[in-house]
Amino acid sequence: MSSLLPPELSAILRQTPELREAYLVGGCVRDWLLGVSNKDFDIEVFGVGYDRLVEALSRWGKTDLVGKSFGVVKVATPSGLAFDASIPRRDSKTGPGHKGFDIAFDPDITPKVAASRRDFTINSLMFHPRREEVLDFYGGVDDLKNRRLRHTSEAFTEDPLRVLRGMQFAARFALKAASETVALCRRIKSGYSELAVERVRDEWLKWAGKSTVPSAGLNFLAATEWIEHFPELNALRGVRQDPQWHPEGDVFIHTCHCCDALARLPGWQTADLESRITCMLAVLAHDFGKPATTQMAPKDGRMRIVSPGHEEAGGPIAERFLERIDTPNAIKDRVVPLVTNHLAHLQPITDRSVRRLAKRLEPETITGLCLVMTADSMGRPPRPATVPESVLELQAKAAALQVQQSAPKPILMGRHLVDLGVAPGPKLGNIVKQAYEAQLEGKFSDLNQAYTWLIEEADLALAPAAREKVRSVLNR
Repeated sequence: MSSLLPPELSAILRQTPELREAYLVGGCVRDWLLGVSNKDFDIEVFGVGYDRLVEALSRWGKTDLVGKSFGVVKVATPSGLAFDASIPRRDSKTGPGHKGFDIAFDPDITPKVAASRRDFTINSLMFHPRREEVLDFYGGVDDLKNRRLRHTSEAFTEDPLRVLRGMQFAARFALKAASETVALCRRIKSGYSELAVERVRDEWLKWAGKSTVPSAGLNFLAATEWIEHFPELNALRGVRQDPQWHPEGDVFIHTCHCCDALARLPGWQTADLESRITCMLAVLAHDFGKPATTQMAPKDGRMRIVSPGHEEAGGPIAERFLERIDTPNAIKDRVVPLVTNHLAHLQPITDRSVRRLAKRLEPETITGLCLVMTADSMGRPPRPATVPESVLELQAKAAALQVQQSAPKPILMGRHLVDLGVAPGPKLGNIVKQAYEAQLEGKFSDLNQAYTWLIEEADLALAPAAREKVRSVLNR
């Protein structure tokens, strides 16, 4: 692992006398063993006190003591290297929530005892850079090889957030929880009420942005019964679907397959983090409207399971879920229109409909919607996992109209009307609004055509002087 460390960090760890018993811990060791890139390095230092550790690290760069109450020193070197170093501590649970702990620092604690405080065995691994030695006290290496998620010790119960960390770890690394860990998570199910909403949000965002097998996290929630804390998701279980179109099973099973399908799409894998989070949350929520709309009704000459209007009904439900987990508005505002428009490709695809779709999706895009639609279609095994022809048609039409990444930009704007002598105010705003609607309808596609539309649109009540000015512009 030393070869994967930045040379400067390797030098600090090897050349600082106070760091003789310094270990790389947690995620950086786990990811190294998995072959996953990780630029975040956490170091736990044994045998020295906090003040002495700060003094030693200050020789290498600026130290930030913002984490002093937790025994953490943040270090930033002149070259730009940043890492956290901490001294071991003993935490005693004294009250609810993540602040309900009595923290006692103990530089003489053993690495094995320190590792026992970590949540899962795969995160309890330690690496000694001077001895090139991995310390594995609790079977974390075997658990990684066997893709098993197992709690390290009974200390797991002291912070219920660890269950949601288990959700996103299972999804990121394709892990299946050990039965004893599932049972322990059920035992602390009531601890969800202790969690600060921002901590819940952070685990959901990691699930949405970093998953490789998202269904592993969702099934972990179901197995531990923590899915009950997310009623919109829990309501999907047992909701039947027409077996001809959904041979895979109920809506929850379908949602799991859809999320996995999205994670396999190159367009999702190469997107920026916010867009990955947005699309994954949209796929998670795309059928939230089905529990309320699913019914038996005559269709194609026989009674069938249908869910009319579920996409529109799902919008407010998705919004409630996103608000409950404190999703940032920048993401929430993108997710909801994806949910309410996820069947738009089944409608006639025309210039007009695609322009209006691009506008309805704002601030999201048709490119993002097509990822959601494709995942929805591919989440129905054993039906073929192919991109629907209707999605390909929508993509082609959006490309031709140049609206894949945004709604059409207004052609006729307020400054044009001011130049024609229209005074700023409500009338001008009303004309601009009507002009944009006409543009979406395809009544004009450039500024000259917009001016012609101005003259011909009698309802605008354009003043005679303004009409003459428009004609003079057109006659140039």
